[in-house]
Parts: sequence; C-alpha cells; structure tokens
Amino acid sequence: MSVHVSSHIVSSIVATLRAAGCVFAEDEAELLVSAATDRAGLAAMVERRTAGLPLEHVLGWAEFGGLRVAVDPGVFVPRRRTEFLVEQAAALAAPGAVVVDLCCGSGALGAALAAILGGIELHATDIEPAAVRCARRNVGDAGRVHEGDLFEPLPAPLRGRVGILLANVPYVPTDDVELLPPEARLHEPRVALDGGADGLDVLRRVAAEAPDWLAPGGHLLVEASERQASRAEVTVARAGLVPRVVTSDELYATVVIATRPGASTAPVSPVPAR
Repeated sequence: MSVHVSSHIVSSIVATLRAAGCVFAEDEAELLVSAATDRAGLAAMVERRTAGLPLEHVLGWAEFGGLRVAVDPGVFVPRRRTEFLVEQAAALAAPGAVVVDLCCGSGALGAALAAILGGIELHATDIEPAAVRCARRNVGDAGRVHEGDLFEPLPAPLRGRVGILLANVPYVPTDDVELLPPEARLHEPRVALDGGADGLDVLRRVAAEAPDWLAPGGHLLVEASERQASRAEVTVARAGLVPRVVTSDELYATVVIATRPGASTAPVSPVPAR
C-alpha cells in the first residue's frame, strides 16, 4: 500500500527531483509515492534518486513490454527502445520457437517475448551473477537462465535448433562510455555497456558463433546505434548470415536482423532438463 502524503509534500518532492536534474520529476514523484509504504521509506527513496541512482533501481522494477520487470541494484536497466527488438522477434517467431536471449541482463527481453507468444522454449544467458539471479525471477517458469559467457553455458542440444536469437549486446564504444549519463555510467555494470573500440566487439563474437546455433531460416536480432548499422550488417554478413536493418523513429531504435540461409524448420521438442 502506498503512503498517503499531502499535495504540499508531493510538490516538495517534485522540486527536489527537478533540482537534481530529473527531467520527468512529476512522473517520478508519483511513482516514488506509490511505491513507498511509509514516509521514512519515501524520504530514503527520494534521497537515493537525487543521489543519482536510476529510478528503476530505486523502485526495484521497470516497465518493459507491458510487464513490470524486477531490476536489482547493479543490473542493467532495460530501455524502452528495446521493446522494438522484441516486437520484431515476435513477428518472426514460429509457434513453439526455440528462443535464446544472450546478454539477458534482467531477462526482460525473453520474459516479454514469452508473454507475447506463449509456448516457446526459452533459454537466457548472462555473465553477471547479479543479472542471472534477477533474470531467474523475471523469467520464472517461462524458461531457463544460464550463467556464463554468451553461448558457453547453453545446452549443447540447442545447436542448430534456435529459431530466434536475441542478443542485446553492449554496443557503446569504449571512449563513449564516459559520456553516458551518470545513472548508467556509475550504476550499471560496464560489461553491459562497453562494446569495445567501435562498439561491435561483442557483436563480432556473437555473429561468429550464431550460424552454429541457429536453425536454417533462424534469425539473430541485435540492437545497434544508427551510425553503427551499416558496419553491423557487414559484421553479420561476414559470418554467413543475411542481414537487414529495421528502425523505429518513435522509439529511436535500430535493429539488425540477420537470418541463417535455408528453409525454416518446424518447431522441435524441448531440450530435456539436465
């Protein structure tokens, strides 16, 4: 139950948030008040937010794809623009698709896609233990979350069976990480942000292995910046995949879709638990 506070206190919170640089101070104040259970807790939440902690870390959740996704401190916050990647995946997925979510962070992408489609076989991976713990809560019974680097922790029988490969890899060039807002730079894991000198290092690693894991006709979907899109296309094409770029002006999102050549296969039975 949210704490009851006067309009004067709410106005004071809005002013405090605005002074700290929060652009959407009114909306944030409403969320903080609704999340607090007492005035002391509300004051603590406002203090954490004005100190620069991401709003989602203060609240403990983020809205993504129509879901309220748990986001623990130190875990990458899913961006609204990435909903466009999930929408593209949903349009491409066959019934009962085998879906892999690499660099899953909170597990938001896989959880949102499972909620849209239902009946998929979902596997997610992340190298950060905190992210894996968070993703397991968000994914729940909809799939399995594995701890490890990219494809390494996936069950071997998935090779050649993946219909949809989501890879929201880090793509910020190393020299640009220091230019990110403090919320991201100071409170999200660098491994979830830093994509190497040109921002494409992790994508190169994913693209190199993706053809071994994708089913014929299966799709790799990755997010990139607009300026990286053409180089990202070249990167996946060199791995033998057929790329195309789709964009959303509304969400300011750019997604590269890379398809393994060959006829699409029918959904197959799930990998047995181990």
